[in-house]
Amino acid sequence: MKKYAVLFMMGGTLYPACEILCRGRTDFSMALAGGTCVCLIDRICNEKLRAMPLSVKCFAGSGIITAVEFLTGVIVNLILKMDVWDYSQMPMNILGQICLPFSILWYAATLPAMMLGEWCGKITAGKQKS
Repeated sequence: MKKYAVLFMMGGTLYPACEILCRGRTDFSMALAGGTCVCLIDRICNEKLRAMPLSVKCFAGSGIITAVEFLTGVIVNLILKMDVWDYSQMPMNILGQICLPFSILWYAATLPAMMLGEWCGKITAGKQKS
């Protein structure tokens, strides 16, 4: 299987699992968002920003996750009215879909996502050589 298919499935499984552990529920849209984020973080932070300091990569990853979360939130919460989450009570939120405290959390979450991408790259490269 190709690297990004594996990464998408892993991110699409791990993020909803974390959400279930932390808040007791999740939604299918979180699997799509999680898979998308892990793939984008690998492509941008691990590849395009390879030579940059870790702090820059984590800042970029936070931006990626925040942007995907905003787009997902606009679609599932505002347009489709599914009410998956609402950050309107959180400080510095935009339309209740993203907020500063979670963007800071996404900064930290970028590191394991990058590690997942590196690990997946090694295992998929190993399978292609055999």
